[in-house]
Amino acid sequence: MKAIVTGATKGIGKAVALELAKIGYDVIACARNNQDLQDLTNELSNFGVKVLAIKADMSKKEEVFQFMEKVLVFAPEVHILVNNVGIFKPGSLLDEADETFELQQNVNINAAYYLGKYIGKQMRSQGFGHIFNICSVAGKTPVENAGSYSVTKAAMLSLNDVLRSELAPHQVKVTAIIPGSTYTASWEGTTLDQNKFVQPEDVAKAIGAILQLSNGANVDELVLKPLDF
Repeated sequence: MKAIVTGATKGIGKAVALELAKIGYDVIACARNNQDLQDLTNELSNFGVKVLAIKADMSKKEEVFQFMEKVLVFAPEVHILVNNVGIFKPGSLLDEADETFELQQNVNINAAYYLGKYIGKQMRSQGFGHIFNICSVAGKTPVENAGSYSVTKAAMLSLNDVLRSELAPHQVKVTAIIPGSTYTASWEGTTLDQNKFVQPEDVAKAIGAILQLSNGANVDELVLKPLDF
């Protein structure tokens, strides 16, 4: 069984890659840093699975497509796609530079669109598969000082719903994972208690649990929020 995880060397992506390796999935991972990818490969290999780690910048369309080409050579059948890669640039939508929105759009929605579309077509042909889109509560309710981020995450949630609608007749599942404040690199330097956050491992375990459901059951979306933030 083969699983793709984007942005797999840190935070939620790394936790998900480790969880999938633990339950027996070969992992295809991408990130921008070669050393981080090598370190991840070493960790995942301890579970006896195959790992394909590819350096790719998901903000660049050509690199997204190069990544997909390599994926389908390694894995003619793809069982899981986790669209995790994302970027958060704080700021007011009215006052930010246009480039701030454009970068977040490229990473947060365009990459998920291309991967969801083309890997989704592969899954449609197979007649099985599961796509997980790591969205955000900001996609449901705009977050203060996160204007463009909220817009792109709302678009990602909409993409999730369209993919689910189009792929369900082909026995392909699509799930939106919608975390609230999760302790990742975005929160580095915070003085808040780490234990008050959702943990990346919580998201990973949730995905692992969803994968245990019967073939006829789909989790359309799962929201995980801090209990007392």
